[in-house]
Amino acid sequence: MIAIEVCTTAFDPWQALQQFQQQPAFNTKQSGANAVFVGTMRDFNEGELVQAMRLEHYPLMTQKHLQRLVEQACSAWNLDHVFLKHRVGELLPGEPIVLVAVWSAHRRASFEACRQLMEDLKHQAPFWKQETLNDGSTRWVEKNTAG
Repeated sequence: MIAIEVCTTAFDPWQALQQFQQQPAFNTKQSGANAVFVGTMRDFNEGELVQAMRLEHYPLMTQKHLQRLVEQACSAWNLDHVFLKHRVGELLPGEPIVLVAVWSAHRRASFEACRQLMEDLKHQAPFWKQETLNDGSTRWVEKNTAG
């Protein structure tokens, strides 16, 4: 089972994960491992304090790209389930930006797939970030931090 969600409001990653797992199509009888990553907004970047961030995207482009990333991961690691949830719009420090959860027969596949999905999201996914610094000025993020 695969679920990809892009949302514009704050979300609780653990509640979202629980809701995903309660769906009738979710079955972990063959899954021996689950890896989960939750990314949150920091209050600093490139040596400056950040008070807010705006994530922009083109919905159809983003959905197609995320679907392709997940399909590639499922194929490469033989995953049982993948749940990816990503936030767009206005964010504040401490708020979750992304949830990546994968299930597979073995831990290595789960760990590696979760990490690769997150790296691909950070470096390839069509999201554009604009930060609002503490002095009120804004800037576009030109590069992502290394994994």
